[in-house]
Amino acid sequence: MHELQPPEKSNALRASTLGLRAVALLADLPASALDAVALRCRWRRCPAGSRVISRDAADNDLYMIVSGRVRVTAFSAGGRQVMYREVGAGDWFGDLAAIDGRTRSADVDALEDTLLAAMGPTVLKELIHAHAGVCDRVLARLTGLVRDLSERVFDFSTLGVQQRVHAELLRLAKEAGVDGNTARIDPAPRHSDIAGKVSTYREQVTRELSVLTRQGLLQRSGRALVVTDVERLQRIVTELRRST
Repeated sequence: MHELQPPEKSNALRASTLGLRAVALLADLPASALDAVALRCRWRRCPAGSRVISRDAADNDLYMIVSGRVRVTAFSAGGRQVMYREVGAGDWFGDLAAIDGRTRSADVDALEDTLLAAMGPTVLKELIHAHAGVCDRVLARLTGLVRDLSERVFDFSTLGVQQRVHAELLRLAKEAGVDGNTARIDPAPRHSDIAGKVSTYREQVTRELSVLTRQGLLQRSGRALVVTDVERLQRIVTELRRST
């Protein structure tokens, strides 16, 4: 981790500004504002498999991903993993601690070699107050997290394991992008990762995906998992939620 030195128009500043330009949070910032942010960021390179931040850590920076990918997760006292989400290049994480100053609520691990720009809470709040676009994106992210967590609480409270697997598969299909009536999830999610998201065991996920494959809703294509009938899967999930 190091701080960039401030010589005007230095190669380091140009490279840093270019990297930040791809971060969605900072979209449409004028060049002068982006340069100022670049100078006030701390930069970290995290190799694949390394811990980026730990749950309950006092660090309260916001992290912007210039390249790479991370996973946000937590473990219960009994060792059960709960996986929240994966975050890729151009996205950011750490909003909550940066805004409220409290300790971290989850662990974050690098899935790939990852380059991060860490922005302190003071810088973030200055940007929110000075640039309406940044403020709107932070608000959209926070409301999106609330909606996502509300839906997951509802599913955990009302759906069985089989139905939760269906709902997670539908979410992954939509995230991957629906083309016609099919979605290609590439690479295919690990069964243990799905289990971590729906609070069950890997073996149960394997059984449910095997059933869906026999029913013709899923098929493997190289390293990808293809949902062959997204509309049918959507109807199944919608009917299950309505019946609870």
